[in-house]
Amino acid sequence: MPTATEPPPKRRPTVPQARVRRMKTADIRPFLEAISAGNPEPRTELHYADPFSLLVAVVLSAQTTDAAVNKATPGLFAAAPTPAAMAALGAEGIGPHIRSIGLWQSKARNVAALAELLVERHGGAVPAEREALEALPGVGRKTANVVLNEIFGQPTMAVDTHIFRLANRTGLAPGKTVREVEDGLVRRIPPDLLRRAHHWLILHGRYVCKARQPECWRCPGAQWCVFTPKPAAPARGRRA
Repeated sequence: MPTATEPPPKRRPTVPQARVRRMKTADIRPFLEAISAGNPEPRTELHYADPFSLLVAVVLSAQTTDAAVNKATPGLFAAAPTPAAMAALGAEGIGPHIRSIGLWQSKARNVAALAELLVERHGGAVPAEREALEALPGVGRKTANVVLNEIFGQPTMAVDTHIFRLANRTGLAPGKTVREVEDGLVRRIPPDLLRRAHHWLILHGRYVCKARQPECWRCPGAQWCVFTPKPAAPARGRRA
């Protein structure tokens, strides 16, 4: 007997994808210049005295605020101001100085190990190459980008939670992953602004374009931002 012909599979209905809104290329420069807030040479808010202390501070800042790190590091750097001294201090000696910050036990081990490798492989100097930095314990792409930008003046973009949120919210460089956002920002931001834009975006995300609610009413770059609807200023007498 002839076999019944199997009916063709039903086609799944296509779900329309939400249109990704991007900031116009021509609007990127005026937006960045507006949010620079008269801060032509922005710097990290982490306290440091040299490349080594910045590297350690950035490693400690993972999942912790810069303010918390700044409270913990003075005693640590007084006890161990160099990679050799930090390696000698070891995780057991580092730990008591950083107990107030998150993940302090693993961070103490990483800082001790990276200090030892700096002495062994680089003569105690912080390398200026990404590959060498990322080979150090506790140092990922974001940490390397911060060091390369802040210390060595390279036009890198370290995407933290603030920059990731702001890049998507404003339409500056929408992306689903940190790397996608980083690549988009590097590609879209004018080269002469890229190094400084890293800090401008962090500061803007931290103090104006906040996670809970962007304070669009006091954002100098609001006219170029694609985010809608923009929140209105809170009524007088109420906190934002």
